[in-house]
Amino acid sequence: MRGEYSVVQFFVDESYEKVLEFVDAEEAVRKAIALCQTVGARVGTTKRVIITDGGDFTSWEWIFGKGITFPPEVAGRQL
Repeated sequence: MRGEYSVVQFFVDESYEKVLEFVDAEEAVRKAIALCQTVGARVGTTKRVIITDGGDFTSWEWIFGKGITFPPEVAGRQL
């Protein structure tokens, strides 16, 4: 059974990488959090990590220097 979530990371050179596709919510969150704790995320070469759902809507977002910015109930939290 395929999930509906994807995880994407964005870099300072405006490129991006789709890290996971069609996974369940738990796997997507685990991977997104792990990406936010990499060396690249700590020094700023990774500037954004998102989880999108099956409709390509952003379900979760982390931005370098800001922490989690979406959803609003967890916005501002650092990882």
